[in-house]
Parts: sequence; C-alpha cells; structure tokens
Amino acid sequence: MKRKSLLALAALIAVGIGLYAGGIMPLDGSRAPAALKSDLRKPKAAAAPAPAVTVSKVAIAEFSETVVITGTLVPREEIMVATEVEGLRVVELLADEGDRVKKGQVLARLVSESLDAQLAQNDANLARNSAALAQARSNITQAEARVVEARNAFERAVPLKNSGYLSGSTFDQREAAARTADAQLVSAKDGLALAEAERRQIEAQRREIAWKRANTEVKSPADGLVSRRNARIGAIAAGAGEAMFRIIAKGEIELDAEVPEAQLAKIKDGQSARVAVAGITEVPGKVRLISPEIDKVTRLGRVRIFLGDNPGLRIGAFGRGMIETAKSRGLAVPVSAVVYTGETMTVQVVVNSIVETRRVTPGLTADGLVELRDGVAEGDLVVTRAGTFLRNGDTVRPIIPEANKVTDNR
Repeated sequence: MKRKSLLALAALIAVGIGLYAGGIMPLDGSRAPAALKSDLRKPKAAAAPAPAVTVSKVAIAEFSETVVITGTLVPREEIMVATEVEGLRVVELLADEGDRVKKGQVLARLVSESLDAQLAQNDANLARNSAALAQARSNITQAEARVVEARNAFERAVPLKNSGYLSGSTFDQREAAARTADAQLVSAKDGLALAEAERRQIEAQRREIAWKRANTEVKSPADGLVSRRNARIGAIAAGAGEAMFRIIAKGEIELDAEVPEAQLAKIKDGQSARVAVAGITEVPGKVRLISPEIDKVTRLGRVRIFLGDNPGLRIGAFGRGMIETAKSRGLAVPVSAVVYTGETMTVQVVVNSIVETRRVTPGLTADGLVELRDGVAEGDLVVTRAGTFLRNGDTVRPIIPEANKVTDNR
C-alpha cells in the first residue's frame, strides 16, 4: 500500500516536470501559457454607439397662409353704350378701342337731317296752334257778350209777358236766344280746351323729336376705357338692343377667379392678394366679392380680386394669384418633424441626447414650416424627420446641419 502511494507521487512529479519543461505551467507565475496569453491580450467588446439623428432648432418665424387662385381678368363694371334712336345712320366715330374717355364725351354722331325736318314741321304746328288758341279765346269773349245781351233781353221780357204787353212768341224767341248764347259760350270754351290739348300734344312731340335729335350724339355715360367698338361708319344704328361701345368704368379691372370649395371658407372680404399675369410683374389686389354660390358640378366658388386701374392689364388675360388668408408669428419646426397619429400630433424632442415624445397643437403652415402653439419652447431640438424607428427614452446623437436650421426671422 505504501509502495502504491509512492508510485503515484512519483508519477505526479514527473508530469509536473514535463509541463514545466514545455513552458506550459511555470512554477513562479512569470510566464503564462501561450493560449492564455493570447486570450488576455484580446480587448473587451465595446458598447454600440448611439445613433445619429438630424435635428432642427425651434425658433420664432413669421407665417403667412395663402390660397392659390386662377381666373380671367374682367372689368369691375362694364358699361354698354348704345344709341336710343333706331334707324339712323352712323356718320362719324370719335373714339376707338383703347381710348380714355370722360363722362359726356361724344363717341359717335348719327345723321340728323330727318329729325331737323320734323322739328321744323313741329314749329309750324305750334304756330298754327297758337293762332287757334287766340281765336278760341276771342270766340269765348264774343260768346260771353252774347250771353249777357240775351239774358238781359230775356229778363226784360219776363215782366212784360206777365203784364200782357209782350206776345208769347216774342217771349219764346228771347228765351231761346238766351239759351243759345249759353250754349255758344260752352262751345267756345270747349274749343279753347281742344286747342290747349292739341298744343300739349304738339309740345310732347317736340320734346320727343328734340330728345332724338340730342341722342344723335352718342355720349359716354361715365369716365372709363373703351374696350370694344362695334359701330361702323355708314351702318344703321340698332338702338338699345346692340351696344356700339363697351367701356370699362374708370378703367378698373378685376380677377374673376375660381376657388376650391374647401378653401373658399378661408377667404374674407378685404384680404390682400397678389396676382401674376403673363408679361407683367405681380399686381397687388384685394378681395372685393365672394360669390354665395358654389357650382354643383365643379365644386368651385367664384371670387373677385380688385386690381384697380393698371394700364398693363388686359381683360381676358389669364391670372394666377395668391390670397393671404391668415398671418401669425410663432414657434416653427419643419413639417416633417410632426408625426400624425389619428387626431394626435406629436414631435420628438432631444433633451440631453434622450428622445422625448411630446404632444403639440399645430397652427399655420407655410414654406415647409409648421407653427406649434404648445408642447415645445424656443431653442428646443426636434428630430427633423420623425418616424417610428425612435422611441420615447432612446439615446441619440443629435446633428444640426446648417441647411436644415430654422432661422429666427425676428
């Protein structure tokens, strides 16, 4: 038994000597096995770096919300100028398209010789009527005298008849004479009334002829710009049924535009607008009229933008404008920074490299920026392109590119 223990001890000593000789297990610990040294020299695995995200700084900005409109330039008020006299020939034209005219200015003349002849005839009728009136008044005077004479004779005959000094036939003659004189007086007065009525008729005819004579000169009813001339020399005037001239009152022009139904509610009277017309720069204007009707087929409403008297504008031209519907000044972030989840809107704010998700209330939107009315403060950093890859509490490395910074417009 003692011998077996000694043999085991000797075997262990031999194994140790072999390991020492091979350099695998040093006795003083100054040398480690090659495999072990290799494992010790390997660095420990480093932690994964925080992801870099592009952020924008919340800053104050001016917002101006606009509605885009398109339409055609039209006169604010168009005046149709026509002659009141039909059947007369045009002999002279004194205005052409593009001319500026004043109120009362003669635009055209019609032939007037036939009306002059009618006036001369009317003058003769008036002279004849004047003579008839004088004669009627003279007849009345004579009739009144005969009435007085006949009544006096009849009154004297009454007592003579009663006393028997006057025959019945003579009395009847004087009574008949008195009644005849009264009838003649009534007839003379009727003659005067007839002559006076005839004079009124002649005077009415004269006024009509004079009115026609005056309207042989076609005049402008207001200041403005002649936009169209339909009259031609030698043509027969068609009367009020056809306009000889079209005049833009005061030269004022508007944009008659169409607006989508959803945006029509944002437009109010007096709002500022800018209209671009081909060939000229933008023209400032104001909303003057909003139609109360929306086309049931196109779902478009009509809006009138007053542009005023601008010589560069031409009616019928196409115009494209923008109406400023609202203005504000507030905190601005890029539109892409806002996350829409149903009716909830959020932004991801980076605070000390930690992501915080905050609910916000948006305001106006313009030029790629959206106004935030709560949830953030000036100077906060928000994730420029918010998305689902970031969660509340994530650690990130914020980067602010120069091109993506929101500038302060104060």
